[in-house]
Amino acid sequence: MRTSRPSFCLPMSSANSPADRPRLLLVDDNDTFRRTLGNAFARRGFVVDQAVDGAEALALATGHPPAYAVVDLRLGGDFGLALIPSLRDLSEDMRIVMLTGYASIATAVEAIRCGATHYLAKPAEVDEILAAFELTGGDSRTPLPPSPMSLAQLEWEHLQRALLDHDGNISAAARALRLHRRSLQRKLLKHARW
Repeated sequence: MRTSRPSFCLPMSSANSPADRPRLLLVDDNDTFRRTLGNAFARRGFVVDQAVDGAEALALATGHPPAYAVVDLRLGGDFGLALIPSLRDLSEDMRIVMLTGYASIATAVEAIRCGATHYLAKPAEVDEILAAFELTGGDSRTPLPPSPMSLAQLEWEHLQRALLDHDGNISAAARALRLHRRSLQRKLLKHARW
């Protein structure tokens, strides 16, 4: 769904110095995706800081506090959810959108509980992210799915809940699920390719 350009996006011009433009922190370990998305935000008038992990993101955000942040759920060995409260500590007004290729109800709920403004599944277009920054509440008109979750979707939700309960630690989640670690990894990879 395409939306109109939010009011905080400024057209690029020589009159807009970096100090006048909104700052955005983009945190994703996929170099190609991060650069592409970063360029799209820059074309819409943002000063974009890019990081590949939580430590780099916090260093950038501490040095130059952003008004907006886009954080991936999985950052290599890091769990993007852990970054949200730290960003919130820097600025309570920061608008944070969590992006993930591993979308689940459990991670969406946790992202909002941790302080994210919104949660979007990849691939998300820049206009969707910009619209998500402006959201201040839920949408009571959100349609219900036409049918209940499939068995595969239920399994995915259960696996995600176990991962959240163990702070993203696959070995600990596998033990709790009484699965071999490699079996859990295979299941996660299989479901991520939907």
